[in-house]
Amino acid sequence: MAEDNRGGPVRVRRVYDPPEPADGTRVLVDRLWPRGLRKAEAGVDHWARAATPSSELRRWFHGPDGNREEFRRRYERELAAPEAAAELERLRALLAAGPVTLLTAVRDPDGSHVPVLLDALTRTPPRPGRA
Repeated sequence: MAEDNRGGPVRVRRVYDPPEPADGTRVLVDRLWPRGLRKAEAGVDHWARAATPSSELRRWFHGPDGNREEFRRRYERELAAPEAAAELERLRALLAAGPVTLLTAVRDPDGSHVPVLLDALTRTPPRPGRA
């Protein structure tokens, strides 16, 4: 669990795990809906598709040329795009309101896009007019 800079806890769990009361708002952070999981059983409150890596970036990362450091750079550029940045702001608003659990179908969340997203989410965004 990470602490948001405004004090709201952020958890990361697999979407296949049953919901827990401590989850707060459950946010799916995968571009594709998890295989074999019916929406009625998922307990997902929000699907943050716009803040997930593009299909092209995912394919590159899992291909022979993909590496973690370059993936981070490319994904951070995608997160700076208007639609993704707006989604990050929606997620920050959810954090300000209470606990949030980021949900993913990947088996190893630490080796996926989730740590990059979590860093971007909990980092204070720059104010307009400042770098």
